[in-house]
Amino acid sequence: MKIALIGYGKMGKAIEEIAIKRGHDIVCKIDSANTGDFDGNGFLNADVAIEFTTPSSAFGNYVKCFDRGVPVVSGTTGWLEQKEELRELCAKKDAAFFYSSNFSIGVNIFFALNKYLAKIMDRFGEYDVSVKEIHHIHKLDHPSGTAVTIAEGIVDNISRKTGWAENTADPDMVNVEYERVGEVPGTHVVNYVSDVDSIRIEHEAFSRRGFALGAVVAAEWLVGKKGWFTMSDMLDFDI
Repeated sequence: MKIALIGYGKMGKAIEEIAIKRGHDIVCKIDSANTGDFDGNGFLNADVAIEFTTPSSAFGNYVKCFDRGVPVVSGTTGWLEQKEELRELCAKKDAAFFYSSNFSIGVNIFFALNKYLAKIMDRFGEYDVSVKEIHHIHKLDHPSGTAVTIAEGIVDNISRKTGWAENTADPDMVNVEYERVGEVPGTHVVNYVSDVDSIRIEHEAFSRRGFALGAVVAAEWLVGKKGWFTMSDMLDFDI
């Protein structure tokens, strides 16, 4: 498989290493300094692009992929206010797009566990619930896309919660906190607290390799397909 990398930072380099080990070719590496390479032979001949950049550039990168007929896998977060616009464009262009706020298989198991626990806790109004995420100091957006997915999973399954917000004291909302520390790859915590006890689930990533491997596996899965996909489509269990 011929892979184009959009974004060649730490994640891009981790993806490159894993892709090569799995027998794929990296035919193009695009970063902010060489965006003209979207029209180069390497990109135009790619079977799939894997995109990890910044919230401000992600949407434009997707459009360039759609326009050139290159399927795209993306893990960039912080752009979801444009999600419906992009979904419509994906359908109009008959494109292939795979998005996940987190490509780690373990995190996606955590998403499923979070939803299941929320369904149980819907019966127990004495417990309030909050979400906390901790990442490295280089992460620009907050809360993380993973934390947003977790919070949405809670809101969808606990009837007393109408939405989520950062640093809120509103009892109808799920409070989401963030922290930026050192080089932490990513930790996410869901905490239910009552007057008498607490129930806590947590996922801690040890490195970026889990994210990178998931992105490459998603790229392998996406080739030959059309449409909008997520990890739930690939993993084939309800998350």
